[in-house]
Amino acid sequence: MAPAVEAPQQYKQPSRKGKRAWRKNVDVSEIEAGLENVREEIIAGGVIAEKTSDSLFIVDTKGSDSIQKSYNRHHKPLKSDQILALRSAVPPVDSHKRARVTNGIIEPSSKRRKAGGVSHKEYERLRKIAYGGEMVSKGVINTDAAPEYDPWGLVSAEIEQDPKFSYLEKPKPIRAPRTLTQAPISLVAGTDAFPAVAKPKAGTSYNPVFEDWDRLLTEEGEKEVEAEQKRRRAAQLEAERLDRITAVQDERDDIQTEDESAWEGFESEYEGAEWLKKRRPERKTPAERNKVKRRKDAERRSKKDLEMKKRAQQAQRINEIAKTVSAEAKARAIAKSQGEVPALEDPDDRVLRRRKFGKHFLAEPSLELVLPDELQDSLRLLKPEGNLLKDRFRNILVRGKMETRKPIQQPKKARRTFTEKWTYKDFPIPA
Repeated sequence: MAPAVEAPQQYKQPSRKGKRAWRKNVDVSEIEAGLENVREEIIAGGVIAEKTSDSLFIVDTKGSDSIQKSYNRHHKPLKSDQILALRSAVPPVDSHKRARVTNGIIEPSSKRRKAGGVSHKEYERLRKIAYGGEMVSKGVINTDAAPEYDPWGLVSAEIEQDPKFSYLEKPKPIRAPRTLTQAPISLVAGTDAFPAVAKPKAGTSYNPVFEDWDRLLTEEGEKEVEAEQKRRRAAQLEAERLDRITAVQDERDDIQTEDESAWEGFESEYEGAEWLKKRRPERKTPAERNKVKRRKDAERRSKKDLEMKKRAQQAQRINEIAKTVSAEAKARAIAKSQGEVPALEDPDDRVLRRRKFGKHFLAEPSLELVLPDELQDSLRLLKPEGNLLKDRFRNILVRGKMETRKPIQQPKKARRTFTEKWTYKDFPIPA
């Protein structure tokens, strides 16, 4: 074995006060020994401290042969275990499917597989994918039984919160809205339940009775005349408003012109008799005030007398009103218990209630009336009109199932601003 190599040393000195003495008399024998051990481990196969546990240790799952032999001497194995432990030298039968061996008889074309065709198993698989298979029966809605999936019935599992984030607010559980269990309220005035399929009027038939058709035509004509009169009144009021605005603007221009001419030393004709003859509203005399006061007192007394008269009439037939109210309350209770809401015999879906459901107005329905020149005596000559999809959609809106909305042609995009963050400048300066 080669002698150990040590660092050169000077003679031992009793004092080490100078820096040169420190550098010359440093003992590095322990470091040299450690480096030598590391070199030997690398030569042997690697540093032990850097190896993983799998390369240093093994798990013995087989066991010791000597212990097994000594155990078998005293404990004889069972006959069933010996039979099961036997293995034949003959290889097992191959279970791979081979080509079918026939007896030479040609099979019918219905049983023969076409060259390049699809197997029966593959055909069944594709058929299930195409027609849904078991998913078809699962997709059928059963209205009698309870739903299998209820999005509002989910119970949010309690998530273990890290104590470091205890200051954060815990997520709130899912709660169904209060209106989920309430029946929708229709927009039609006078009824809370509008039928899903309204009963058509007799005058809208392709071959109606003349009396029904004439009555419907008269009603629609009166509605159109009233709408036209309303439109004309609105147009007239708008025109008068614009005329007043124009007159006020002209008046201001004339006043400005007069001021300019007065400064120049002469006055215009605008400052004539009309403006001088105008009287300012004077204060009323005590007699006029007393007259107005007496008139208001008389109106107030007459109004109070009329109200007292109505109350006296109601008090006389209070029993009749009580019976009517009790009958209506019983009818509502019975209808509510049976899940039915009384509806009008012939509701009009164009007369809506004040409080509408949604921000936008409901569109008017199409006119379901055949004009005199469009009446036909044959079903073949009749022209199909209307749109079932639009009628159905409007019926859903009228019944309160959905709120009125407008189609968004061009949705708004979120505004994003880009800026450069100077976080690289945020660094501490050592003192």
